[in-house]
Amino acid sequence: MARAVTLRDVAQLAGVSLSTASRVLNGSTRSVGEQLRHRVTAVARELDYAPNAPARAMVRGHVDVVGVVVHDIDDPYFSAVASGVMRRAERTGLLVAVSSTLRRPERDADYVAAFRRQRVRAVILVGSRTTDRVELERLRTEVERFQATGARVAAVSQPHLPVDSVVVENQAGAQELAGELVGLGYRRFAVLAGPATLATARDRLAGFRAGFARHGVSLPEEHVIPGEFTRDGGYAAMRRALRQGLDVECVCAVNDVMAVGALAALRDQGLRLPAGIAVTGFDDIATARDVTPRLTTVRVDLEQLGDAALHLVLSDPVEVPRVRRLRGRVVIRESTPPLRHRL
Repeated sequence: MARAVTLRDVAQLAGVSLSTASRVLNGSTRSVGEQLRHRVTAVARELDYAPNAPARAMVRGHVDVVGVVVHDIDDPYFSAVASGVMRRAERTGLLVAVSSTLRRPERDADYVAAFRRQRVRAVILVGSRTTDRVELERLRTEVERFQATGARVAAVSQPHLPVDSVVVENQAGAQELAGELVGLGYRRFAVLAGPATLATARDRLAGFRAGFARHGVSLPEEHVIPGEFTRDGGYAAMRRALRQGLDVECVCAVNDVMAVGALAALRDQGLRLPAGIAVTGFDDIATARDVTPRLTTVRVDLEQLGDAALHLVLSDPVEVPRVRRLRGRVVIRESTPPLRHRL
């Protein structure tokens, strides 16, 4: 990995003293001639130099910063994980800066680059990796540049980057849920599968397929309904399934927010819940316990994900990235009553 550019590098190439370069780039109140200022800033841009903001902050008595990049701060999954980061950060005297990509995978790399320029102590990437190899490689490059500065990165995601990762066992959780549903008497399923470009959605769909197949239940391709990984995405996917007239007893959404959207779509069509169609989710966000009927799901300790990720970036670095795996637990609630007891 390339050596991080230092203030001394900028000063030498610009032909100025270290103190002059510092006055230009580190916000000193002492004046510097316009010609020298222009020369130093031009060299800094050329070398992609990033002033060490946390070091300056420490001089003023402030604490270090950890950047957290999430896909959608409105989604309770991401806010819960970020909360886990913040709780541990408070105990260790760190500040947390949260950024949202607004569900645009290409923005992950942009935020890592921005945090590198701010010289934050660490970055935690929260959310599924994209299956787009070009975007994944671009993110990998930015992560390596960030780590070349001596900072750390961890991911709450699939272990597709050269960083420590906290991984939810998505496929195993979905497979276990599928088996529980078959045990409740369900045989005809549809899956609201999320975007095919997200590894999390892909893995959970694979888990449902494997779980159903293990119990001799098929999942026809037309019963796999893609959609955005959001409440509105679940609503739209459920409406498409209803328009197709699919003969199903239970709809499995690959996350809870999609399941909440599916419940709303079913109500808007005048179907009684859960007597009309059973619905399940995945993650166990707080909302899953508050909707009616309460949602069957796979419980993941979301705050623990964030806590574990920050623990990794604060621990001693290792040569081979660590992977900490967390498995969810199936929670059966009112949205999937035993089939023989349904009205």
